Amino acid sequence: MDFSEEIKKRAKKIEKELETYINTEEVPEKKLNEAVIYSLMSGGKRIRPILMLEAFKLFAKRKEEIMPYAVAMEMLHNFSLIHDDLPGIDNDDFRHGKPTNHKMFGESTAILAGDSLFNKSYLVIAQSLIKETNKNKVEAFYEFSKAADRMIVGEYVDTDFEGKPISAEYLEYIHKNKTAALIVASIRIGAIIAGAPVQDLEKLTKYAEKIGIAFQIRDDILSEIGDEKILGKPVGNDVKRKKSTYVTKYGLETAKNILHTTTKEAVEIVETYGEKGKFLKELAIFIENREK
Repeated sequence: MDFSEEIKKRAKKIEKELETYINTEEVPEKKLNEAVIYSLMSGGKRIRPILMLEAFKLFAKRKEEIMPYAVAMEMLHNFSLIHDDLPGIDNDDFRHGKPTNHKMFGESTAILAGDSLFNKSYLVIAQSLIKETNKNKVEAFYEFSKAADRMIVGEYVDTDFEGKPISAEYLEYIHKNKTAALIVASIRIGAIIAGAPVQDLEKLTKYAEKIGIAFQIRDDILSEIGDEKILGKPVGNDVKRKKSTYVTKYGLETAKNILHTTTKEAVEIVETYGEKGKFLKELAIFIENREK
């Protein structure tokens, strides 16, 4: 099985878990629930919950402890995608080859669907904490909340700098928050709940920061030269909207070089785990070379 197939296999397991949290009842808010399901179950790589489970697996085995946090992280991520696509932010018409949420259900419903997913992510964790609370789980909840806050900050600064000159420091600030924050939190939450030693938590955090930035650089590159049929959305929108990206800042070839260097640094970090770190190593390489 090649690595992309392994990702799909793990993503399906996440999706089975997500299905247990969706509401298909005949209720007055049925359309809102349909909008939530439309985005939450529309596919995607499920990289963040996969990362969380893998970090957990390095130090522990009881997956039922970590799964609510993995589900919550995917809900939080999909909240961000719905709002990111809205006319007032990126104004995108397609995601995963399908109309974006606001194109399918209308802008007001899409906004509330995003709000619903944001709130549901906290409900899932709260339910888990009611069943069993310990220091590690409370710390993980803090990590989750902090990541949500930083993601929103990153999205704001990204939007605010459209059409404006940007420094290298501010560009990195945007993407450390907008994209990398949830990836870093996913790794940290998995390791924290598993009771990882401090030195391992620090090491994995550095790895996550690297792949978080790499993920965004690859996104920026694909937004310029990707295949629209594979991506499931138009390319070239970043230039049209005068977005601050690694490609618009440094040019395509330099962006590719930064991506490769960042990926290499991430790989070197997890190679120290030997066979146990193989999946994380392959995932970093997958992120560098992905086509969607």
